Amino acid sequence: MIRQRHPQIFRILPWLFTALPFALIAGTLVRFGLPDSSPPVQLALFAVGFAAAHSLLIIQYFRHHRIAYSLADIPLVLALFYLDPFWVIATRLAASLFVYARRYVVQDIGALKPLFNTSLTTLGAASATVFVAAVGLRGAADPYTWLVLIGATIIAGVVTTVFISVMLLIIDGWKSLLNAWSGFLLNMVGPVLAASTGVLVLILFEATLWTAVPVGIVTVAMLYFARNYIALRRQRQVLTQLNDFTQLVSDSVRSNRLIDAMLGRLREILAAEAATVWVPAEGRYSEIRLTAGADDVGLTDLDPVPVVFQREVIASGESMLLGIKNATAEQRALLEDADLRNVMLVPLRAGDDVYGCLSVADRMGGQESSFLPVDLQLLETVAAHVSVAVDNSRLTDQLRYDAYHDPLTGMASRRRSLEALQEALSITVPGEVVAVFMFDVDSLHEINDALGHEAGDTALKEFAKRLKDHAPAASFLGRIDSDEFILQTRLASTDEALDTARRLRAAVQGPFEVGGVAVSLSAAVGVVTHPDFAADADELLKRADGATRQAKNAADGVQLYHSGLESESLRRIGLASDLRRALDRGQLEVHFQPKVRLDRALGDSGAVMGAEALVRWPHPTFGLVAPEEFIPIAGSTGQLGQLTETVLDEALRRSAEWAGEDGALPMAVNLSPRTLADADFPDKVAALLERHGVPAERLTFEITEDDVVSGEPRLTPALDRLHEMGVRLSVDDFGTGYSSLAYLRRLPVQEIKIDLRFVQGMATDADDRAIVEAVLGLARHFAIDVVAEGIEAHQTVEQLRGLQCEAGQGYYFSRPLPADRFAAWLAQQDGGRGQSRLRVV
Repeated sequence: MIRQRHPQIFRILPWLFTALPFALIAGTLVRFGLPDSSPPVQLALFAVGFAAAHSLLIIQYFRHHRIAYSLADIPLVLALFYLDPFWVIATRLAASLFVYARRYVVQDIGALKPLFNTSLTTLGAASATVFVAAVGLRGAADPYTWLVLIGATIIAGVVTTVFISVMLLIIDGWKSLLNAWSGFLLNMVGPVLAASTGVLVLILFEATLWTAVPVGIVTVAMLYFARNYIALRRQRQVLTQLNDFTQLVSDSVRSNRLIDAMLGRLREILAAEAATVWVPAEGRYSEIRLTAGADDVGLTDLDPVPVVFQREVIASGESMLLGIKNATAEQRALLEDADLRNVMLVPLRAGDDVYGCLSVADRMGGQESSFLPVDLQLLETVAAHVSVAVDNSRLTDQLRYDAYHDPLTGMASRRRSLEALQEALSITVPGEVVAVFMFDVDSLHEINDALGHEAGDTALKEFAKRLKDHAPAASFLGRIDSDEFILQTRLASTDEALDTARRLRAAVQGPFEVGGVAVSLSAAVGVVTHPDFAADADELLKRADGATRQAKNAADGVQLYHSGLESESLRRIGLASDLRRALDRGQLEVHFQPKVRLDRALGDSGAVMGAEALVRWPHPTFGLVAPEEFIPIAGSTGQLGQLTETVLDEALRRSAEWAGEDGALPMAVNLSPRTLADADFPDKVAALLERHGVPAERLTFEITEDDVVSGEPRLTPALDRLHEMGVRLSVDDFGTGYSSLAYLRRLPVQEIKIDLRFVQGMATDADDRAIVEAVLGLARHFAIDVVAEGIEAHQTVEQLRGLQCEAGQGYYFSRPLPADRFAAWLAQQDGGRGQSRLRVV
């Protein structure tokens, strides 16, 4: 096509096709010659009639075909009968020049389009005039005259169609030519109807001139109704187009062809040379710049609209309609540089935010070559539909992304990691193994405690970055837990997998700074390979987790999975089963450790102020199983509730049994957040207190600081109910988390227990002593009791007394003792019965 192959010739051709009809018209006028007489009234009437009827086009659709009924053909029929051929052409030319010159002045169109339309309409009238002059006319009532006039109108349509066809053939090729002639016979229905109407008017005028009065009234009414019909028809057409466009957008979103379908249809609706969508890059979303052009098959990235306009629309959030006439000098220069006549741009919005721009360039076809304000309104309406569809599409994409990615590091989530592992296992490559490395970041808890969770997040992001930077090519990485990462790749052998694990561990280790503090990173690495040790993704991940736990005790921090590691998992399974039997048979023991007043030495009156109940499990096979091992098992197997009730029941029974002069011995019991989340737990506590006759204020529940802070919204209702009953709440291991006393004041906390690491270190570490001193000072300010844990030396007792710490607990006073030994210990205090000397503070 000439447009693509010879752009310079394409610019000249429209002017040539405009000049040629004018040359033919001029030759026809010269051929007919200027008549001797010129009826000025008739010429004026016909010129006005042509001008008035020129833009009146009634459009009707029949079986998806467009039939145009132009009222300008009516005065043409009358002019062919009453005027000299020269004046027919001259009045038609004068009326066309007037109409199109007015559009050139009022509307934003160039000079070429008005001149071309003037030449084409006048050429049709000249063709009809030549035909009538050649065959002649008879009387107005003669059917021969009717046929000639109707035929002349058809000749005018044929000539203009042929002329346009030749132009399209040269410029755009055979396809455009076929489109121009498709449905030609049906399109001739309009001119035939218009000519027939003109013949009827002619017959009426010949009968009597007084018919001009009713004809004039009918004509005015017809003009009025025609204009309203045209406006109504356009509104209906716009609504139909919007409805079709909305349905198209909806279907395209489901088929993932939104931009492709939207731009093509938008260009057709607005009869534009090009339609473009531009969405700048943002976050993980890359830039989108796609254009549907009239001469392009599919979409391209060749955007004809100057980017400065698009940036201005996005920045301001305001639509823009620019043309040669209404643009500023700077804007006009940009349009001319881009070889554009006019553009429209509207913002794409997501709520109040503008995320992109939709633009169309250069109106083509039809009676106007420029965009009007009504077109801008249509584009804004279309952009609103597109914005909603694109925003929903982006939201759906974001939800999918969030479901499969970790928000902190951007790595794949556990779900996506499992899918990727399963995909990798489904492909077997000879001479390769699928190697999976699980990294458990060390010391993250300590970083959170010392510097806060923001520093911990920074450490995790730094670890993820180092892992990405040093991972083998084509590796898959994911974060599957708070401090656990997974890397999956293909290697030549298991030995190479071990070497890679050691290299990666060395690469991710090392210090980095957070707020001026050097933080050290390291990790334990578990390694498992397929097909050696795992058949599916779940099994592979489970075995990698087992290897990682063992890697924490390995000298180099790396552990390859082997079958011997299954013993630990089997032990957990066996313990879960044995724990249920132990609970049912009452085989668990509750030991008791005293809480002591520090302002009085043991042996002084009133030294013991209560006890803490601690569960112990003497297993017949494994010996004494630590609570740190079997309590998590109880939680994961649904036995935690029964375990808690067992300990609480025994603690309250002993509290009543060891009552002193002022009542039951105060008793503290450790609780899990999962237990407090049970809505029925406060009722169970009330029933046990009533059963054993222990006042609620003699019972204290201890929960660790991290559990209090992380579970506050869930735990608050239960804690409030327990507080209303009179039960006390103590925060255990205080100082190891990231909360403050002011934070804990939102909860019904009566006591805090300073973590043993600070208490044991205060004799040799000034920082630990400062922490203990600070906690004591704040606690006194908030009227909260303090218990120092982990006291093992007399020196520590003296230091705590010097800081006015009133209560303590630790091996210095007594280890946790079975019930009978604890009762004996009580009785031995001050050489007498401990029960009579207990004094609660």
